[in-house]
Amino acid sequence: MTRARFQTFDDPSHHEGALRIAALRGVLAAQGLDGFVVPRADEHQSEYVPPGAERLAWLTGFTGSAGTAVILKAAAALVVDGRYTLQAPAQVDTAILTPVQLAETNVEAWIGAHLGAGQVLGYDPWLHTPDGVARLERAVHRAGATLRAVAANPVDAVWRDRPGAPAGPVVAHPLALAGEAAHEKLARIRAALAQAACAALVISDPHNLAWAFNLRGADVAHTPLALGYAILPLDERPTLFLASPDIDPELRAALAPLADLRPRAAFDAALDGIATGRRIRLDAATAAIALKDRIEAAGGVAETGPDPITALKAVKNDAEIAGTRAAHFRDGVAVVRFLAWIDGADTLTEIAAVEALEDFRSQGGLLKDVSFPTISGSGPNGAIVHYRVSRETDRRVEPGELFLVDSGAQYAEGTTDITRTVAVGAPTDLMRDRFTRVLKGHIAIARAVFPKGTTGAQIDGFARAALWEAGLDFDHGTGHGVGAFLSVHEGPQRIAKTGTVPLEAGMILSNEPGYYRAGEYGIRLENLVLVEPRAIPGGERPMLGFETLTLAPFDRRLIALDLLSPAERAWIDAYHARVRDALGPHLDAAALAWLDAATRPLA
Repeated sequence: MTRARFQTFDDPSHHEGALRIAALRGVLAAQGLDGFVVPRADEHQSEYVPPGAERLAWLTGFTGSAGTAVILKAAAALVVDGRYTLQAPAQVDTAILTPVQLAETNVEAWIGAHLGAGQVLGYDPWLHTPDGVARLERAVHRAGATLRAVAANPVDAVWRDRPGAPAGPVVAHPLALAGEAAHEKLARIRAALAQAACAALVISDPHNLAWAFNLRGADVAHTPLALGYAILPLDERPTLFLASPDIDPELRAALAPLADLRPRAAFDAALDGIATGRRIRLDAATAAIALKDRIEAAGGVAETGPDPITALKAVKNDAEIAGTRAAHFRDGVAVVRFLAWIDGADTLTEIAAVEALEDFRSQGGLLKDVSFPTISGSGPNGAIVHYRVSRETDRRVEPGELFLVDSGAQYAEGTTDITRTVAVGAPTDLMRDRFTRVLKGHIAIARAVFPKGTTGAQIDGFARAALWEAGLDFDHGTGHGVGAFLSVHEGPQRIAKTGTVPLEAGMILSNEPGYYRAGEYGIRLENLVLVEPRAIPGGERPMLGFETLTLAPFDRRLIALDLLSPAERAWIDAYHARVRDALGPHLDAAALAWLDAATRPLA
């Protein structure tokens, strides 16, 4: 195919960390700084950032989606979470930069142990939230040192060919897919704002901006975002400040009765004008401390708390749910064709699989993007939780190995995310045992019934129980929220030890327990689920459960039947029958024959 793909395989990491860190240290010394904090962040705390904000990757070579480097005169560390235990040491120059796991220490503790008394640590106030800066301040003060905000990021001074600001098209998101007009959304947001006794809300999260005003953009990869801000006063017209000047006329017409449109360059002065004498709500999760400082300098009160849009956006309406189901049906057809293709391939490489899956999804011309770079890990690469194949790491999938593919798509109707692990050749008994324990955890979440008010933390253990029985576990959350043609990783809902937000009907989450045997293989099984009311005969409390949205079979060759209960077998058979009935009429003869075999009853 000649279609330009959404993914490339050139390794964006590098081996110039020593030179670049040395150059940065020279700039820091000239500015009177003894160290600097480099988070993987842009001014909106986004998961996917524009190329010019990839400072951490440029400086260190680490390309993960989360991490923080601290560069001091005589020491430097890269702090990452459990997803990057293997990736971080492989990508950075460990002679210059020490990878540190969050399980061992955090950024603040490392600073406290290495920053000297009387030294000055710098930070960019556009890349840290007020809470984040407060943590840094406590660590720095305990060390007897000083924390200083910088006017210009010193990494930019040594990044000579730094990419410019993005300027993708900004378009209207149709009402038929959004399900609620922007003026109705703004009314609900203002009602929540009034309850918080705030005069205005600064919308700093581009996801919330897109949802509130029914717009979508193209300023970052894999998520249809338009970067920028909005000021939403309680009793006045809101103003949008978009980074891109490429605004579709249809969107301009739709916004004209609701809001003013201005360039991003006008935002700072506008914030000064509205802040004086007013209480302004800032989003604790995404608003930079630079915004707080600016409001307070203008004589306003900056109240940091949750952006009410985040909770409103998390509960999907009927149109968004219908669109998500349609997206999963379309995606299911593509994934089944891909799985059949894998089983019929004479030779298979990780890159070839990524390309084939994207090609299957693109047929019909409705694919907008992948929702994240596909994780295509064979054998030992499957044990790297967020592995991203490059031309340097690409390997052939050999008989006797497991092959893990975690992927997703962006369609105008909705966002998908699915992981399947398949056997190539004959699996070992240990592989089948581990796969089945992960599958049991997946089924436990899918079948869960719980009272209204239950949090994700309260059911996270369901996914781990079968692994715990064998002395095993996994180091990531069981599930994250998912948007409606927005972010594949959406909050505030999650199924994890840190999932403290009650689950509500209409929320969409992933269900993805896993197991990773370092140096050998990884197993992860992921479907998306919709929280729905669940009637219990004779029940005394409102209950909730999950509807599974994803449509694709699990590899029967990896299921150890003796580990499954009758109820678990029945769930798999019913799920497979549903997949076959929904997708079968839309497959060609070869793919249908494969699906019939892949979904036959376990008994």
